[in-house]
Amino acid sequence: MSDDEKELFDAVRALFVEKIPFNKLLGTEIEEVSFESASVRLGFRDELVGNYIRRSLHGGVVSATLDLTGGLVAFMGALRNADGRTPEEKMAWLANVGTIDLRVDYLRPGLGAHFLCSGHVLRTGNKVAVIRMELVNDEESLIAVGTGAYLVG
Repeated sequence: MSDDEKELFDAVRALFVEKIPFNKLLGTEIEEVSFESASVRLGFRDELVGNYIRRSLHGGVVSATLDLTGGLVAFMGALRNADGRTPEEKMAWLANVGTIDLRVDYLRPGLGAHFLCSGHVLRTGNKVAVIRMELVNDEESLIAVGTGAYLVG
């Protein structure tokens, strides 16, 4: 990894974790990020419970985590195609990224001490990126999968 790429990845981490209020509220942390994929960690907290009897994650938290991971991967894929722009211009491009469509399949209750959401690019075009995401718990049980289409241009 070049110094420029490391600097860019660090800036993306700071932006997604510290500058986006909802991501901060969820308490997400970026574990890994590249131009093709990313993984995001979410710790279990009482505030994220949707079923108080089971003490499982709210479905909206599951969906939001899949979506923010998909958005991160879409943004990174778009950055890969942004050669010739300054780092500031690349980061400003985030304003153009938005969810067009999100499909979520809930497979198991969101039980666990922490969760890891991974996403990878299926296709990035000039205007739209399609991303596949998976959410697993600390025992590596698959909790949910998603596919998202994101505006990137």
